[in-house]
This record gives sequence, structure tokens and C-alpha cells, in this order.
Amino acid sequence: MQWWRDAVVYQIYVRSFSDSDGDGVGDLEGVRSRLGYLELLGVDALRLTPFYTSPMVDHGYDVADPRNVDHVFGGLDTFDGLVTDAHEHGLRVTIDLVPNHTSSEHEWFRAALDSAPGSPERARYHFRPGRGPHGEEPPNNWTSVFGAPAWTRVQDIDDAGEWGPGEWYLHLRAPDQPDLNWTNPEVWADTEKTLRFWLDRGVDGFHIDTALGMSKPDGLPDSPEDLPGADVSTAALDDDPRFDHDGVHDVHRMIRAVLDHYPGRVVAGEVRLRDVERFAHYLRPDELHLGVDVRLMHAPFDADAVREAIESSLAAVEKVGAPPTWTLSTHDVPRPVTRYGRGPVGCARARAMALVELALPGAVCLYNGEELGLPDVELPDAVLQDPIWEHSGRTERGRDACRVPMPWEGGAPGFGFTSGEPWLPMPPEYGELTAADQLEDTASTLSLIRRAVELRKTHPGFRGSSVEWFGAPAGCLAFRRAGSTLVCALNASAEAVPLPPGDVLLASGQLQGNLLPPDTAAWLT
Repeated sequence: MQWWRDAVVYQIYVRSFSDSDGDGVGDLEGVRSRLGYLELLGVDALRLTPFYTSPMVDHGYDVADPRNVDHVFGGLDTFDGLVTDAHEHGLRVTIDLVPNHTSSEHEWFRAALDSAPGSPERARYHFRPGRGPHGEEPPNNWTSVFGAPAWTRVQDIDDAGEWGPGEWYLHLRAPDQPDLNWTNPEVWADTEKTLRFWLDRGVDGFHIDTALGMSKPDGLPDSPEDLPGADVSTAALDDDPRFDHDGVHDVHRMIRAVLDHYPGRVVAGEVRLRDVERFAHYLRPDELHLGVDVRLMHAPFDADAVREAIESSLAAVEKVGAPPTWTLSTHDVPRPVTRYGRGPVGCARARAMALVELALPGAVCLYNGEELGLPDVELPDAVLQDPIWEHSGRTERGRDACRVPMPWEGGAPGFGFTSGEPWLPMPPEYGELTAADQLEDTASTLSLIRRAVELRKTHPGFRGSSVEWFGAPAGCLAFRRAGSTLVCALNASAEAVPLPPGDVLLASGQLQGNLLPPDTAAWLT
């Protein structure tokens, strides 16, 4: 059985979830201690962000050793215990795989810096001579997704035996994250070794970071124009020469071929493309099982925009027979409560959109804290840690605001996340949003999400792989799963509207008799 086709996957940003040792940083033992909560929430699987050995320049996405656990997060024994316990709680465990780049502290890159231009050590990465009379210009005009040039120059030994400016290497993220050269067979072999290492330890699958990366166009030609230093998380990547090169599909086929030897395992990746045909390429039968689609996440709170996002996402997977995969939130984007308007309005809209998302066919990805209705946190400049902040010349604040740790119980400074000082400060208003208090409040966002996930699993109305749309008042939408009796209605207008016929199963807010208030969604059957 392909369990992932309708799974609810809970993404854990490990350093912000739960800290077991009081150092202020979440860890694997902390995740292990919260498995009962996750079972109670009703999710099917966990997705763990990188916990590998790393200097933590990009909080783990700069991997120095992909087959070990960083001491900040625990050790291999801790990981093994987490997987065992999760399975006992009925939870599958998937982990992030980072195949596009390594840390500059990886043994391969250190060897490349110690080796000469043209050496086998440098061939694992993209080293190139610079342009200009003395090689002082980068090899092409690409920019990093963090907002700075995508090339850094290294020191090499010249013909006279002196150290001086030498070749440049490519990094589509920070300079501490050099891109691997996927034309090199050593890169393929090492990635396969990493896949098997974790599969043999019992993981249930992988989420591919930078799923549109890996392959680069021959010769690394200039972009038609300078690429903007777009936030890594927001821009669609259509027609971007840095991404979605046809060769990337060979990488996904290799990954899938390995997983096919391990029954019941899944491979997913975020596919940030508007073009539905190119999106579908990533979900062909020998590539990704799940392509996380960000259309719904980036749609404004507007009924027409939400419907268009849903229809496009369904069209993108229809021809290849893959399930759609929905998300409203990740560790890379502002949280729904903030995106939809902040305060009570933002909270009401986030709750409504959660019901819309959970009513749709396919898989759903929740980001830790989304079930608590957490907003982004306004952080002072002095505490910002995201590399986007520095590499954009402090013009882009980065993603720290949506990565502030989870409030579990009690008060400041740690709110049950840690007994020490959290790695990012937690605001006083988190005291009103703790998981412990929300579990006791039947009207809380946590109780709403928990009930919605339960109904999604148990109610017979959640069948069918497509949706049927109903006529709805202006600013509203209504649909049902094809072949079922369950209807989801959303009022994104400024006025209350009549509810569709049927008995109310669940609503995101207080109904007004037979009226659906603004910023509210309801399930009816």
C-alpha cells in the first residue's frame, strides 16, 4: 500500500522543536520525548530537517558528513532510538536529503582546496577559472539565492610557487555551501551510499532539498540577465538557468531506483514550478513519489486565487497519476497567521485555510507550530542568524521569524521548549499559545487541527482523487471530493453568506446560525 498518497506529514525543524539537554537548541531526544503528542495530533509521518554533522552556517543544510549525527542533535544511537520509538507510536520517519551541495567543511571540499586546478578532488565541485585578464571576474553572472554572487574565489599556488588569487567555485547558496558536480560518478556513488545508510537504519523515506538543483547546463552559461537574489523560498524557478535543468531527472531516477529496493519507502521534494507540464516531469513513475506544490501556500486569501491554485495543482499531477501534495507552511516562508493578515484576522484565515487544505485529496504537509496558530515573531537585528541576512547585505531579514521554537507549556524564557535560553528569543505572547493549554481548550487551533486530521482519516466523505466545484457567492468557494458527500465551503468575502445544504461536521470559527461568517470555512455532509 502506498501509505503516502493521503498521508499527513508533520515537518519538524529539529533545532526549534524540543530541547532535551537545556542548551537552547532542539535535538533528536527532544523529538523522541514528544512522540506521544504527535500520535495524539494524528499525523502519519514525520519529516526531520537536517541533523547531520555540520558547522551550522545554514542550520544543518550545510552538511559536513551526511552519514552521521551532529553532536548538537545527539548521536546515531539517539537517532536509532527515535526511529524505533516512532514506529511503535505508528509514526513513519522521513529525513531531509541534501544532494545539491555540501558544507565547505566536508572532507571533499577541504581536499579540493588543498589540490591543484584540474585535480580529481576539484572535479567533485564546480571550480572554474575567472573571466577577465587576470581571472578577477566570476565565471558567469549567476547570483546566489541568498542574494550575493554565486561564486567565491580561492587561493591557489602559481607557477612561481606563490599563493595568490586562483579559481572560483560555484555555490547557489552561501559560500559555505559549495555545489556538487553531478557529472562526477563519485558524487553519484556517495549519494547512493548515503541513501542506503539511512534506509538500512529504518527511515521511511527522504525529502529532497533543492529538488530542482543538482544538474547544471553545459558550460554554465550566463543568465540572459542578472538573476535577482531571490529569497530561496519564495520565487518560482521557471526559466531560471540555475534550476530545473533536464539532467536533474537522472538524479531523481537514481534515488528512486535505490528506494525501490526498500518496499514502502517514499521520496518527496518541493517542486517550485508554475508550468504544470514541467512539474509533472518530476512525478513520473520512476522519479519522486510526492511533489510538494507551493501554489496554495503562495495564494492570497482570495477565493478565486485559492481555487486557481487548487485547480493548477490537481492538473499538474493528473496526467502522471501521482497524488497532489499540499502545504501552507514551511520553515522557509512566513507563517499563515502572519501571511493572511496577523492578529485575530490572520488567525481566523489560517484556521479556515487549514480546513480547505485538509479537505483536499492527496498528501498534506504541516509545519511544526502551524497546529498552534503561531505567528511570525518580530526579532531584533542582533539575534538574526539566517545567512540570508548577511549575504543580502542586511537588506533581507531571512527566515528566522518563522523558526522561533515551539511553546509547549509554562512561561518565559523557554516555554517548555528548553530549560535554558532558546536559540531564538520566544515572545511573551507565546504564553497564550502553548500546546498544553490548547490541548485543554476545545476551541483552540490545536483542537481544530487535531479534530480535522481525525475526521480526514475516519470519515467516509474523504474519498475520491479529484474535486467537484459548486456555485458559491462572490468571494466564496465550495467543493467536494468527487464521489463523496462531504462539502468544504470557504467564505473569503467581507459578509456572512448562507451555508451550503447539509449537516455541519466541523467549522473553523463560530457560525452564525445558518450563515458562514467572513474568514471562515466549514465541512458539511
